[in-house]
Amino acid sequence: MTVTIFHNPVCSTSRKTLEALGAAGAKPVIVEYLKTGWTKLQLQDLLKQLKLTPRDILRTKGALAGELGLLEDGVSDDRILDAMVEHPVLVERPIVVGPKGAVVARPIERFAEVL
Repeated sequence: MTVTIFHNPVCSTSRKTLEALGAAGAKPVIVEYLKTGWTKLQLQDLLKQLKLTPRDILRTKGALAGELGLLEDGVSDDRILDAMVEHPVLVERPIVVGPKGAVVARPIERFAEVL
């Protein structure tokens, strides 16, 4: 079973999800997206798997999204995606991709939906 977690080791939810994946018998591929960054195409593909929009996975905790004007009505998906590529921290975490699809694992237990 191939499982990938887009992981931020500083995030307690991400760390707990990684631990829960291991307890469930998964040996996930770990992508530390703050180090590797995102491409626009990669995010678009991930959004298709998630069945979500860029706004749905925009991390609004912290000031950056507001400072960049991304929380305003009418901001385009392209603008949000471009900001996510420039500032990878703007993507909500953790995202888990498994054989049954992809989820933002908030709450943590959601990871089981894709195994």
